[in-house]
Amino acid sequence: MKLVVQEFLTLDGVSQGPGSPDEDTSDGFTGGGWFVPHLDDEFERLAGVWLTQADAFLFGRRTYENFARDWPTMTDHPAARFLNRLPKFVASHSLTKAEWNPTTILSGDVSAQVAELKRQPGRELHLHGSAQLAQSLLAAGLIDTFRLVIAPVVLGQGRRLFPDGGAPVGLRLVDHRTTPGGLSVHTFDSTGRPQHGTYGAGG
Repeated sequence: MKLVVQEFLTLDGVSQGPGSPDEDTSDGFTGGGWFVPHLDDEFERLAGVWLTQADAFLFGRRTYENFARDWPTMTDHPAARFLNRLPKFVASHSLTKAEWNPTTILSGDVSAQVAELKRQPGRELHLHGSAQLAQSLLAAGLIDTFRLVIAPVVLGQGRRLFPDGGAPVGLRLVDHRTTPGGLSVHTFDSTGRPQHGTYGAGG
């Protein structure tokens, strides 16, 4: 399977708490819910297409607990039949049980276990949110594709998907589009280490 990271971001790269003011207030974050005003039917349609390409889902603990609380009761939402039915994997050293079936808890060497998942037959393994897990998997060279949905807002605070000191990566743009609500959707494939050059070299 191909590991695909799907993240909602602000223009200054914050990925924390997109869905509601109280979704994630860790480290004193007070800017949650910034993504919601920009949702529109075009993005909902696109996100639905992405779900049809998934054969399994991967989460960090915090995102998993939020999804596991909400999605089992949202049976009338088009995404529910994918999220509730397909295999789910949660990376956690603290969870001892996961009741949102079918779920497998990954502990210990998570990168090695994700690498093994990628060797299994299938199309896409989706990592939703879970920025800290994404950072560790990026450092391990395991991410194949980023789908980044950028909202037209600058927060000036919050946890970022690509923090200072994070792993470098080269990317190749394979698709981009905008939605009526102002979302900018970019799909990138990882290309390994970034390339560098000098402007104006050779003339």
